[in-house]
Amino acid sequence: MRAFLLSIFMGAVLGTGAALAEPFTYTNERFGTSATFPHEIFTEQQEPPENGDGLRWLSKDGAEIAIYGSYNVMDDTPKSLEASGKALPGRTVTYAKTGRNWVVLSGFEDGKVFYQRQVIGPTDIIHGLQITYPKALKAKYDPLVGAIAASLRGP
Repeated sequence: MRAFLLSIFMGAVLGTGAALAEPFTYTNERFGTSATFPHEIFTEQQEPPENGDGLRWLSKDGAEIAIYGSYNVMDDTPKSLEASGKALPGRTVTYAKTGRNWVVLSGFEDGKVFYQRQVIGPTDIIHGLQITYPKALKAKYDPLVGAIAASLRGP
C-alpha cells in the first residue's frame, strides 16, 4: 500500500512541477490517527495544540493540511458529522457523502477550497483530516486530495 501511495504522490506532484514527492506519514500519539502526505509541499509544521489532538502544516503557496483525532463524546454518526460540517459559518458544501463509519465534505470555506474526511473508529474515536487551498490552485491540489484522504487511518 505504501508503494502505491508513493507512486500516486510522485505522479501527482511531478505533474505539478515539483522535482520529487517524498511522502511523510504523521501519526498522532494521543489517538493513533495517521495520514500520509507530500512533505515537500506541506513544509511548515505549526505548533501543536496543548491537548495533543493533532497537527497542522502549511505550504508556501497558501494550502494547509490538518490531521487530528478526537473522542466521540457527542455520539456522532456520519450523518450528524455531515450536518454539523455543513452548518459551519463561512462554509459552502458542494459535495457530501457518508458511509457506514465515515463522512466526506468538500466545497468552499472562507474563500478557499476545502476537503474534509472523518472516520469513526471502532474505539469511538473520530479520525480526521482537512485540506484547504486557494481556489486558483485547484489544478495542483485536486489530484493530491484523493490519495491523502485514502491514507487516513486509525489504530
